[in-house]
Parts: sequence; C-alpha cells; structure tokens
Amino acid sequence: MPLDVLILRDPREATKKCSLTPLRGTSGIQFATYDGTRRLAAGRRLLLSPAGELISERDRGLPLLLVDCAWRKVPALLKTIDGELVARRLPPLVTAYPRKSLTFEDPHEGLASVEALYAALALLGEVHPELLAGYHWREQFLAANPALPR
Repeated sequence: MPLDVLILRDPREATKKCSLTPLRGTSGIQFATYDGTRRLAAGRRLLLSPAGELISERDRGLPLLLVDCAWRKVPALLKTIDGELVARRLPPLVTAYPRKSLTFEDPHEGLASVEALYAALALLGEVHPELLAGYHWREQFLAANPALPR
C-alpha cells in the first residue's frame, strides 16, 4: 500500500537532530510547517497520541498524521489542525534515540519520530524498512523491539 503520511513539524526544532529529516522528498510523505496563525486541513487521519486507544488492525487504511515537536508543544500544534483525528497509541516500545533534555522529562515510552512512524505503519501491516534507512540508531531500535513486524 502506498504511503499517505502527513507530518506537522515545529520549525523551532533542530533539523539536524530531527529523525525525520532523511524522509524529506519521500513519495507519500508530506511535511507541513507549523505556524500558529495558519490552519492545516488534515481530513480524516490516524493521529499518533499517547492518549489514544491502542493501534490495531481495524485502523488499517487510514492515512497517518504525525506531530513532530517537543512533547510540551503538542497541544498548541494540534489546535491548528482541521479534520477528524482518530487518536491511537503505540504499544510499549523502546527507543534507541539518545534523548537528553535538561529542561523537561520525556515520557518513558516516548520514541523518536521516525521510530514511531515506522512502528505505527508496521503494526498496521505496512512494513516500510526504507523509512529507517537513514536512521543512525536503526539496528538498535529494531533489536530492542523484536516483536515489531519487519
């Protein structure tokens, strides 16, 4: 199945550190830049959210929305999105990304954005190994999460 992923990204996040940067230009992945003064039409999409129901096979076929920003900024970015968002969470997974926030504590089950994207699609039956091709911690992430489809 072809990719249909919309990524809303906070421009204040460092592009060099962003795990999604290697995916720019990938067919089926659209990047939108957050601007608090503009609305983003998302349509009906699956939204990765720790507050949603567990992602399952019944969610197959829905395009995906990924919000890429610091955890504390998620509510502000979500306020600019128009559409029907179906919130779903991932099962507990282990990140390989070496996070080091001196200001805020990340959720224990927080993943790098590319890890979350790969995991969501894989759990929906759409395994796209090319998404992790440019991810430095690819092997560590896959080894730490052997139950993820490959």
